[in-house]
Amino acid sequence: MKILVINPGSTSTKMAVFNDETPILQRNITHSAEELAPYGDVTEQQEFRRELVLNELEQNGIPLRFDAVIGRGGLVKPLSGGVYEINQRMIDDTRYGCVMHNHACNLGCLIAHEIAAVIPGCRSFIADPGVVDELSPYARISGSPLMPRICIWHALNQRAIARRYARETGREYEDLNLIICHLGGGISVAAHEKGKAIDANNALDGEGPFSPERAGSLPAADLIRLCFSGKYNEKQLLKRIAGKAGLNAHLGTNDMREVMERIRRGDEHAQLVVDAMLYHVAKSIAAEAAVLCGEIDAILLTGGIAHSDYVVEELHRRIGFLAPVYVYPGEDEMEALALNALAVLQGKRQANIYE
Repeated sequence: MKILVINPGSTSTKMAVFNDETPILQRNITHSAEELAPYGDVTEQQEFRRELVLNELEQNGIPLRFDAVIGRGGLVKPLSGGVYEINQRMIDDTRYGCVMHNHACNLGCLIAHEIAAVIPGCRSFIADPGVVDELSPYARISGSPLMPRICIWHALNQRAIARRYARETGREYEDLNLIICHLGGGISVAAHEKGKAIDANNALDGEGPFSPERAGSLPAADLIRLCFSGKYNEKQLLKRIAGKAGLNAHLGTNDMREVMERIRRGDEHAQLVVDAMLYHVAKSIAAEAAVLCGEIDAILLTGGIAHSDYVVEELHRRIGFLAPVYVYPGEDEMEALALNALAVLQGKRQANIYE
């Protein structure tokens, strides 16, 4: 089976071509600020990014003949985990119905469907989008009925890492209790109980530990006072939650490598802020231990920041007493998407219908 994988990010579009489980082309097409400047809403970038993907295929002599095109899932309505065949309702919700519609991940669904539509017999999918919601009833209730808890998290990579760990240990994901922490520009922490993520934070814009780009949970009353201070408009305040927040707000950069170099040169303030971030990450991981009543098979650390020995060692120092800790740095998203599509094409997994 030949599969095209498309994974749009804020400043890049990752693409890959797989023959069954084997990648034959992998590219990370970067987009400069100047290239993206003409587009207001991110969905306006659809044609621009689609053409870059098609040009990359042409330049590498890969004909437009695929059994499936699978894209990174967008921020549609909450749904259960798994593979979903793209339909018109999903496209409409991606374009018009999303609460967080101005996010690059929404382009994955749109571009995948558009390319597949011109290829005879080709199907289009998404898998485990960030809005996968399998929360327990307790997890949904906050202290205000006006604001129930939701989760927007790194579902695709967390699930891929969970299944990888299960394979490596000769077990099934559905038989394990895991705490998984994705350490990237945003940080998500989830409790996986027997194949379902029963608790996870809204890593996109407002819950959990702060991260290189996110403010995380904030003092609620102070946030309300800031909203009515007249110093910032809504757009500016949202940037203070996601974008110009976290390490970026404290240290002027979201690049963890740069921050670690500052620490190496003796920057005590940078060390204080990073150690504080890891302190809050560890607290979030420990909190998920309570969700699982202490019955934890393993704690898995993943994402780009997990490449840092300093980060891993500090987290291990704080949470290693809870369960064995395993590290899977980086992301397996492209392979995970391809394998999800392949499982459906081979009849090993049923594609869900988006309703």
